[in-house]
Amino acid sequence: MQTASKKVIKGWAMYDWANSAYNLVITSTIFPAYYDAITSTKDVSGNIISHKVTFLGREFENASLYNYSLGFAYLIIACISPILSSIADYRGNKKSFMQFFCYVGGAACIMLFWFNQDTLWLGIAGCILGAIGYCGSLVFYNSYLPEIAAEQDRDNVSAKGFAYGYIGSVILQLICFAFVLSSLFADKSFAPRLSFLLTGLWWIGFAQITFLRLPKGTPVKDFRPHNILINGFHELKKVWKQAGHMPVLKRYLISFFFYSMGVQTVMLAATLFGSQVLLLSTSELIISILLIQIVAVAGAYIMAKLSDRYGNVRILMFVVLMWIGICVGAYFIKTHLQFYILATVVGLIMGGIQSLSRSTYSKIMPETHDTASFFSFYDVTEKVAIVIGMFSFGFVQEITGNMRNSVIALMIFFIIGLACLYVTLQKQKQLKTLN
Repeated sequence: MQTASKKVIKGWAMYDWANSAYNLVITSTIFPAYYDAITSTKDVSGNIISHKVTFLGREFENASLYNYSLGFAYLIIACISPILSSIADYRGNKKSFMQFFCYVGGAACIMLFWFNQDTLWLGIAGCILGAIGYCGSLVFYNSYLPEIAAEQDRDNVSAKGFAYGYIGSVILQLICFAFVLSSLFADKSFAPRLSFLLTGLWWIGFAQITFLRLPKGTPVKDFRPHNILINGFHELKKVWKQAGHMPVLKRYLISFFFYSMGVQTVMLAATLFGSQVLLLSTSELIISILLIQIVAVAGAYIMAKLSDRYGNVRILMFVVLMWIGICVGAYFIKTHLQFYILATVVGLIMGGIQSLSRSTYSKIMPETHDTASFFSFYDVTEKVAIVIGMFSFGFVQEITGNMRNSVIALMIFFIIGLACLYVTLQKQKQLKTLN
């Protein structure tokens, strides 16, 4: 196949530009900091004395409740995406599902404008719906990659998407940052809530470029459904059976499952770690996350170039090894400067591991028209990993009372993922020798 026109490629990448604003403003910077501020108990001097919060009749650490909420959202999307992706494959309407989840996520961000101390349920609901919208749309967005890019171009096209995402999200973040730091508003909660509103509008607005340029998709003609509610899971079973006959793909998916537990959880929990453990202010947290985003643009392209020279799996092994070092560093850091240095390293490898993971999968999966089913399997693998990672992170914090212990617990997942990547590499070499 040939790579699609530049117009289509740029249109595809623009969805990263659109939805990455959610990933930065809502999951990484302003929302977690705002959530922590309004759910923490302070004394008369304004000093935080407790991070406890009551929700649904049970008392939680506010960070644990946040992690559990995100874990619940990812669990929902892991359950429903097989059903939706199967329908999308066989009816050829993946763009319609992508639009639906985009609008759900954008509306959830807009809804957070009304989140305050008296409406904790609204914040949790917006958090969950936003994550569902974001992850749900990515199932169909990612499945377009093997349809619009030839195999030799997928690393660069995938990196382009992440680069667009980092640039777009940084632009909106700077706009929101200006509002947060300004003294224009008497109500200090208005600026962050306005940021949530702008994020939803940005996401929905720029996504229209993508929806105008992407093809609708081609339905599979020989589809024989089992049942509309269970056929997607039959598709996942079929994908796993196919992977069973492809030893490299099977081992890669196992390694991806384990290191994703660590990668996604670290990124989702980083802001609360900075605010609660290192006591960073909102402005300091935003600066650190912006630093990550800027460095990540270069990181995505650097890792793509290195993979051309040394191979995807070798570079993924190198990146996972660096993540292990980050976990060790996070356990011991004490100063703000150390946090910024660590954030720079995270940025360098964050874009690389996401971009390479997606393009590696698209390279080693078999040629098929059922791309949404294969990427649904990939997505479900990642989402189940995130559920385990987020619940593990929150649970370890609750039983030990120290978020640093949660970071060290994540290191175990990275170590297992690294070992599985090594096995994947050896299997690749073995098959090349046989061929």
